[in-house]
Amino acid sequence: MTREIVLSNARIVLEDKILDGTLVLRDGLIADISEGASAAGEDMEGDFLLPGLVELHTDHLEAHYSPRPGVRWGLTAAIQSHDAQVVTSGITTVFDCLRMGSDEDGGFEKGEMRAMASAIAEAQAEDRLRAEHLIHLRCEVSTDNVLEHYEEFENDPMVRLVSLMDHAPGQRQFQTLEQYILYYKKKRGLTDDEFDAFCKRQQDLSARYAKPHRDAIAASCAARNISVASHDDATLEHVEEAIGYGIRLAEFPTSFEAAKASHGAGMSVLMGAPNIVRGKSHSGNIAARDLANMGVLDVLSSDYVPFSLMHAPFILADEGMSLPKAIAMVSTMPARTVGLDDRGAIATGLRADLARVRRPSGVPVVRSVWRQGKRVA
Repeated sequence: MTREIVLSNARIVLEDKILDGTLVLRDGLIADISEGASAAGEDMEGDFLLPGLVELHTDHLEAHYSPRPGVRWGLTAAIQSHDAQVVTSGITTVFDCLRMGSDEDGGFEKGEMRAMASAIAEAQAEDRLRAEHLIHLRCEVSTDNVLEHYEEFENDPMVRLVSLMDHAPGQRQFQTLEQYILYYKKKRGLTDDEFDAFCKRQQDLSARYAKPHRDAIAASCAARNISVASHDDATLEHVEEAIGYGIRLAEFPTSFEAAKASHGAGMSVLMGAPNIVRGKSHSGNIAARDLANMGVLDVLSSDYVPFSLMHAPFILADEGMSLPKAIAMVSTMPARTVGLDDRGAIATGLRADLARVRRPSGVPVVRSVWRQGKRVA
């Protein structure tokens, strides 16, 4: 049976303009876009209709699964709680980050993330979830056990993105010890001697494992046609390395030099939406707004606050960027970067993934969400 929905009197955010008009959804797809209001269908009351947001990098599920140190929440309950917050932020496709590799800096035991992925798949099969969930493996290449964790996902079709990370001191995000001291010494309450020993161990692990593990994981992803992201690139040498691995996504570059070079090489440059909302990086690195002003910012990620993915584009629009271009950073561009060509924009034939948003001023309000033509919020 054909299922048709008409959404009228909307400000429809297309890729290149905003159209005051009507959308027709049919059998889960966008069937027609027309100018002007229709007497039929649901009145959107002049609200924006945006493409459903596409989230490539969120650590938010981790916070639901392990809400306190040493605490593990029920898998299905954690996933559903995460999903509810994601969807009500207008996100209809989410890549859940699962951490590969653990050491004394933290992480999860072998098997935990595999169990999480299986629980996501089961919850999706049971129609418990409102967004579509895919998997992003965050591979800490400097750990000795990252390949053991990664191998548990060798045959998992939900894995669509893998990032190569090294958080050792002196590397990428933590090129200066001042940042590392804030993250580890003060947070953990380490003495000077304990902190020096901790740094030495992390640096030794990175020197031993990072390169061979990058090589092995990148080769595996190439064979499986999985998109690969570099993480926290800081130098031109890092960018050249990423080019050699065939990387498509540069996540959170930590210098203007690396961001410009990545963008120039055809990679999508991703920064955190919280960085846009706050006006600065939480770790003291470059400001995403500066990259936007330079024209080298392509994709935003909510990172640790799901609703920031909806909030940030409106801030960029307030500062002079067109709203369609800003919205593309959280919909069209992330979808295309990872090969999801069936969504990410409002266009005939694409999936009817939509968010109805009202924004009288300040923080936008998500009023309704549809995924594949079905209202989910």
